[in-house]
Amino acid sequence: MSQPLMPKATAVWLIENTVLTFEQIADFCDLHLLEVQGIADGDVASGIKGADPIAAGQLTRAEIEKCQKNTESKLHAVEKREDLPKVKRRIGPKYTPLSKRQERPDAIFWLVRNHPELQDAQISRLVGTTKNTIQSIRDRTHWNSSFLNPVDPVSLGICSQIDLDKEVIKASKRNENQRKKEAKKESSATKIDSLEEENVIETLEEESNEQVAHENKIEEKNYDADNVFSKLKELKELKEE
Repeated sequence: MSQPLMPKATAVWLIENTVLTFEQIADFCDLHLLEVQGIADGDVASGIKGADPIAAGQLTRAEIEKCQKNTESKLHAVEKREDLPKVKRRIGPKYTPLSKRQERPDAIFWLVRNHPELQDAQISRLVGTTKNTIQSIRDRTHWNSSFLNPVDPVSLGICSQIDLDKEVIKASKRNENQRKKEAKKESSATKIDSLEEENVIETLEEESNEQVAHENKIEEKNYDADNVFSKLKELKELKEE
C-alpha cells in the first residue's frame, strides 16, 4: 500500500473526523503506533492542519465506514493512476535559463566536436538553440568562434546525462542502420553484376554451340552431296558398259 502524500496531516484528519483505531490509522499512514497516539494527545504534529484523504482521492468514505464497523479491517487506498493528468510534451526548443545562455555556445562546440554523429535537431533538443547557431559553430562562422571553449553541457547543467546518452544512442543506431542499408545495396549490386556476367557467359556459350552445330550441318550436307555425285558417276559408267 502506498503512503499518503502527507501522512501526519492525514493522521490528524482521521483522528479528528473518524472513530478509527490508532492501529488502523498508523497502518494506513505508515506511522508508528506511539506516534499516532502522540498526535491524538497533541504532543506530536502540533499546529499541523489535517489533510482530507477523501478530497485528495486517497480514500473513499465507504472504506472508512467499513473499517469503523470492523476494527480488524485495514484501510485500502484508492489507486487512480489512470486519472492522473498526463504530462504534456513541450513543443519547440528547450528553454535555457538566462544564466546559462552565455555558456550555451561552448556546450554546442563540445557536442559538435565530441559527438559528430548528433544531428542539429538533437543538439537543439539538448541545448535549446537554433539550427543556424549550430551550423555557424560547425563551420566556424560564429561571431565568437575564436573564443569558444568546448565544455560538457552536463557539467554546465544545460542538459542531463540521461538525455545526452539517449541522443547519442539514437544517433549511433541511426548510423548503424544506415551502414547496414548501404552494405545491403552494395551486396545487391554485386549480385546483379555477377548475374549479368553469368548471363553474358551463357549467351556466348550458346552462340558458340549454335555456330559449331551450324558448321557441322554444312559439313554433313557437303558429305551427302559427294556421295550422291559418286553414285551418279557409278551409274553412268554402268550404263556405258
